[in-house]
Amino acid sequence: MEKEYLNDLPSYTDAVRPWLDRRRKRRTCRLLAIAFLAYFAFSTYKIANNTRKLESTLSIEKLRQDHSVCAALRRVPVVSSAARDYNKRWINGTKPLLIRNATIWTGEPATGTSEEDARAGKGYSWISSDVFVDRGLIKKIGADISIKSLPDDTEVFEAHGRQLTAGIVDMHSHAGLGSVGNLQDDVNELSGDITPYVQSLDGLDPLQPEFQFIKSGGVTTSLILPGSGNNMGGEAFVVKFAVGKQNGRTEISQQDMIADPDRNWRYMKMACGENPKRVYGKVGERGPFSRLGESWEFRHALEQARDYVQSQNEWCAAADATGAENMATYLPQTLQWESLGAVLRGQVRLNTHCYTIPDLEAFVRHTNEFKFRLYAFHHAHQTYLVPEVLKRTWGGTPAVALFADNMYYKVEAYTASERAGKILYENGITPTYVSDNPVLNSQHVVFEAAKAYGYGLPYHAALAGVTSAPAELLGMGERIGKIVEGFDADIVVWDSDPLSVGATPVQVWIDGAASFKDPVELKKPIEPPIVLDQSLGKDTEKKEIKGNAIFTGISNKYLDGSIATYSSSNKAVAIITNGSISCIGPCTSELSTAQASNAPTFHLKNGYITPPFTAFGSSLGLVEIDAEGDTHDGPPPADGITRAVDGLSFGGKQLTTAYEHGVTNAITAPSSGSIDAKGISVGFKTGAKHSLEKGAVWEDEVALHYILTLTAKGGQTPSISSAISLLRAKLLDAVDDLAKNETSTTAKKDIYDEKSYLKRVASGSLPLVLTAHSVDTIASIISLKSEIEAAISTLTSSTASRLNIIILGGAESYLVAPELSAANIPIVLAPLLPHAQSWDQRRGLTGAPLTNGTAIDALVAAGVLVGIGVEELWETRDLGLLAGIAFKNSGGKLGFKESLDLVGGNFGKMLGLEKKDTIGREDSGKGQWVVWEGSPLEIGARVKALGGVGTAFVWD
Repeated sequence: MEKEYLNDLPSYTDAVRPWLDRRRKRRTCRLLAIAFLAYFAFSTYKIANNTRKLESTLSIEKLRQDHSVCAALRRVPVVSSAARDYNKRWINGTKPLLIRNATIWTGEPATGTSEEDARAGKGYSWISSDVFVDRGLIKKIGADISIKSLPDDTEVFEAHGRQLTAGIVDMHSHAGLGSVGNLQDDVNELSGDITPYVQSLDGLDPLQPEFQFIKSGGVTTSLILPGSGNNMGGEAFVVKFAVGKQNGRTEISQQDMIADPDRNWRYMKMACGENPKRVYGKVGERGPFSRLGESWEFRHALEQARDYVQSQNEWCAAADATGAENMATYLPQTLQWESLGAVLRGQVRLNTHCYTIPDLEAFVRHTNEFKFRLYAFHHAHQTYLVPEVLKRTWGGTPAVALFADNMYYKVEAYTASERAGKILYENGITPTYVSDNPVLNSQHVVFEAAKAYGYGLPYHAALAGVTSAPAELLGMGERIGKIVEGFDADIVVWDSDPLSVGATPVQVWIDGAASFKDPVELKKPIEPPIVLDQSLGKDTEKKEIKGNAIFTGISNKYLDGSIATYSSSNKAVAIITNGSISCIGPCTSELSTAQASNAPTFHLKNGYITPPFTAFGSSLGLVEIDAEGDTHDGPPPADGITRAVDGLSFGGKQLTTAYEHGVTNAITAPSSGSIDAKGISVGFKTGAKHSLEKGAVWEDEVALHYILTLTAKGGQTPSISSAISLLRAKLLDAVDDLAKNETSTTAKKDIYDEKSYLKRVASGSLPLVLTAHSVDTIASIISLKSEIEAAISTLTSSTASRLNIIILGGAESYLVAPELSAANIPIVLAPLLPHAQSWDQRRGLTGAPLTNGTAIDALVAAGVLVGIGVEELWETRDLGLLAGIAFKNSGGKLGFKESLDLVGGNFGKMLGLEKKDTIGREDSGKGQWVVWEGSPLEIGARVKALGGVGTAFVWD
């Protein structure tokens, strides 16, 4: 109902509603305020509780242990020169030792010698003295040490004036990581390119017999490196070659071989260049494929190691500031980067395999970018070209670890120089000499230093290169490498100057313990040490001799099959006329004529004239760079026979170097770069320009070659027995062909067929050369010869003949020396001193002080006709020195003439070439000749001139 009166008062409800609304609003506000205050109070309480430190779940003990690691991370190793009471490697019970009457090379110059004079070699000398050793240390060096002043149980070794040095230190070896006979290999971890975390020690086999014969060469200490298949190969270890009771040790273990029980320094191997590229580079899949990729691999790994080091440094700094127990994390530790991090911390002595200028310079940049020190570039054949680049290396100039003349085997080594050590030393860089065992037999690493001296490196620097210099680089320069009071008693007494040809230890001591119970001592006269020859450092230039030339100062001549020696007061002269020797002796009238024609005169101090050398069985002329197939003629075919003459390639460094070292003749058969050859060999002159040059090829077809080493296994001959069986069948077929006495004309192409050559072998008109090492295979060859000759004997007398078989290789041939002599089978030893690189060489003789002679001694004693060959191309330049080793160590069984014939005239006798004007007859005036400064069988001999009919050259 509508209101009838507009002015009527409101109802009660209407009257009180505004007031009630206001009260409700105030109550709501109060409630909201209380709720807000309660929420605020609760939130404040919660926040306050959340800010309280929760109880840590980390181990306080581990945090403190981690903090203690920080001190080790910051440790900078130092070489301690503090006096020691005993050598920590010393075994209690090792008796004191007095070495009497030794001629000692201490390894350091006389007190007061300036650094400049010392570098020039002044102040160094051999001294006559005694050495007293006790508790693994050199205790006293002095003349006439009284035995009465020493402990009662002192043992006495009489040196009889022989030379004494510190033990040889080889700072690049893989000994013990492979095995004798090449049956196992733990040199490279090839699961990845960057493996700084692996350790060579984990693959080191202390039972390897090679340790004993390595030590027999005077080597007491080696840095055992991982291989060069990786850019970062892993950690290395310095060991001493003393293992087990026979070496005065109490146990056989890897740990017992470690040279520094305190592990003061760590070591690592890296590598640049072709090896890692070859192993890892695969287009589009993985790298490094190029040197560009290698640099990235290095830098990427070093970047991660740097970040790792930084994270550790930051943790250690925070733990120092707040206390280890307050740290919220543990110390970052990752095995993958721990060792490389140690490199950046300066705790690791890094060695790097780098050959070329791009490799060297890139690595120098890496050292400067990441601030780490490099101690030596290894192999490093191009370092002599860029000494100033090396000096930019961060932390100091690295040394260089070299071979003396092992070079040209791959592109990286093709620019190498025999004078590298001399050049580097003149530029203030330290050269050291290494074996890279088994690349070279480290038993003879001192021979590398000897050759370096012959190539012009000063004597003191060459000997330091295998003693004190590597010791310094290993951080052990206050312990090994010198004969100094307080140093480890690693000592070698030599039978001749250690840098002379054939130098052999009489005894070796490691930590004061003798290495050999009953050492074999070669009977050599005691001679004074080498007198430094300054002329070895002189560079010479090759010039052609035209017309006449005069050589004075000739002291020895061996031509015409005879030898002549001229007195020091009445040396002979040699007159060269149009390339031929026209006179040797006083030559009074000839000398006047030559002088009247203004002939050039060359004065020699100790001149020798000899026939040139012959390289038998190498791949000279068919291979230039071993690792590069494009520089090869190529391997012989599996079936059929090829002739080496058709593949000859003249020029190149291999032939030039051989020629300049007096090797003017080569007999080469088809091969892929080793003594394992199959086919028809050729005889040629190494100095020829091409095969059409007059006299360049002096015998198209020298011999037929077959392979009976382990390489023979494969294809149609899966075993050695099958290879011998196949050869027997072929020879018997040839005998049957002879029996047929066919009169029909042979097709011209068939005279180059294998059957035709075998028929010539069976008729005795072509020698048969068989490559073999195993004595068992050689015994089978002896039986085979007898069997085939028996078959030939059934033929008519007009065709009956004896087989002319020659064995090339012959590592184990000495075991059947009398049988070889009876069978009239000559041996060409290649190598002269084998070191069991393959299973069929495992019984080779290593020589004194371990064995009474080597294979050549046994063969010569049995009347076997012997020659010396080489396995690798680079070795041809050393043929004279190899003959010198046989000469010096023969105990007088080989004379000078007989030793020269080992690398020359004996090949003519073996091959029936005595009537050829080549290797069998060296008539003065008709054949080839070489004039030497110094004996060609000694270190330091240099070719002064050489020639033959019509041509001659001089190096002046």
